[in-house]
Amino acid sequence: MVKMAATEEQDRKIVLEFCHLLEKSKQLFNGLRDLPQYGHRQWQAYFGRTFDVYTKLWKFQQQHRLVLDSKYEPEDQLEWSLVLEEIKGFIKAESAVAVLHADTNPIVLSHRLSPLTTPPCERTPHMTLSLQEILIVGSACEQAKFSELTMDMFRMLQTLEREPTDAMHPMIGHPMAHGGPHDASPAASRMPPYGVPGSKGYVENGDRRTMRDNPHKYLLYKPSLSQLMVFLSSGFKELPPGGALLLYMSADGCFSTTKHPQDYGYELGGLATSVKRDAVDSGLSVRGKSSAGYKEPHCLYPGDLYPYTRRPLFIIIDSDNSFVFQHIPRYFGQPLVILMSPQDVPANYQDLQHHGSLFTLFLHSPMTAMCYICNVGDVPIHHWERCQSYVDRFVTEASRLVTRCRMDEIEQGIGYIDSSYVQFFGDDFLRTLILRFVFCDVALRLHRGFRGRHQRPRCEPPLPGPELLEHPSLAHIVLQLATALDVRGHFVEGPEGD
Repeated sequence: MVKMAATEEQDRKIVLEFCHLLEKSKQLFNGLRDLPQYGHRQWQAYFGRTFDVYTKLWKFQQQHRLVLDSKYEPEDQLEWSLVLEEIKGFIKAESAVAVLHADTNPIVLSHRLSPLTTPPCERTPHMTLSLQEILIVGSACEQAKFSELTMDMFRMLQTLEREPTDAMHPMIGHPMAHGGPHDASPAASRMPPYGVPGSKGYVENGDRRTMRDNPHKYLLYKPSLSQLMVFLSSGFKELPPGGALLLYMSADGCFSTTKHPQDYGYELGGLATSVKRDAVDSGLSVRGKSSAGYKEPHCLYPGDLYPYTRRPLFIIIDSDNSFVFQHIPRYFGQPLVILMSPQDVPANYQDLQHHGSLFTLFLHSPMTAMCYICNVGDVPIHHWERCQSYVDRFVTEASRLVTRCRMDEIEQGIGYIDSSYVQFFGDDFLRTLILRFVFCDVALRLHRGFRGRHQRPRCEPPLPGPELLEHPSLAHIVLQLATALDVRGHFVEGPEGD
């Protein structure tokens, strides 16, 4: 009896200690919400404390799992059940195409950038920029999500991270040192030096200077317009010399009812950033009169981005109102590229939008997107690797054509490609996005199901047609891939693949 009593007392202490750590971690985490949610320095000390407590809590529950399991009916059990269901739905939606091992078990593939997947590039002195700051915004309704991470946000986050490898030098300091309450941090690894000496991305390492492996990121889920502008301004402020800012937005469109728009910045509509409502949006003005003249307050209009074109800006818009962003002027002469999703998809794909946008899927994994539009549900790993080689050939050829377009423009004045693309092309991430955009455009142009112009992506400045987007060599590779996947019937007539 004495032994049992001692055991009960010990178990009670374990439960009390766990509850203490749990409550302390909740308090610290909630405290993070009161800190400025932008910049890099304000929250670092507080974030470090919070991370340490969560680490201690995790280790404690691992060490005493049997005792704790037998003693956390948790008060928030229903909430955790809902979270579990959300995770299950997210995982199911994420696996758009199953890649199967020889024993038919699915394989989880990484779609991060690595030395083996980085598109080759013949570098020129004009390729001067490196991606330093990223805003990933997810505001699309009815899309699979986990917590405050939508499927599109998750895929773009993976696309803009490098694959950690043992061969790379470990990162200096805390592995989460660049993170924050609303941003995703780089993995603890490092690639060979690149970027601009003296910029904030450099980390001192003895006599050497190396560049942070991954750009700094903010993740925003359905932010208010004011929140979005604060984070955008913060990223803009933090840009070092030679750095570029990327804004990715996955959102539903806000459509204009103006019959004869004159101001392309604000009269064509934009993107819904949040479902929040305030007094101005309630339909009544302060004096109780109709406010029909007011525009949607939680909408990002193209004109809202004009001030940020003072620095190199790369924009990706995934929306059913994406094309209104093609009119952003270059008032300040800085590099500016805008990649815009198709505004519409064929009827038989519309029900699948819950699983994430097709355009973002092309930017994330062209091979997966290719299978997706051809109704290929699963692929054996050996066949996947064979087909992936065609995608690799495509981006290699497309990269060569981009460089050649630039040389032809200089030497003969033909095949014009805007200098913005060339300046961004030296960065591995931005080059990958540009080339995957080209793959998306070529694949959808050849696919029988995507016929309307609104069902194909656009970009600004426009990429050359005959010299790039409509080049026969790129079309030939896509058709070869279709033949290898045994889906050639989905595509227009043309030369058969080898």
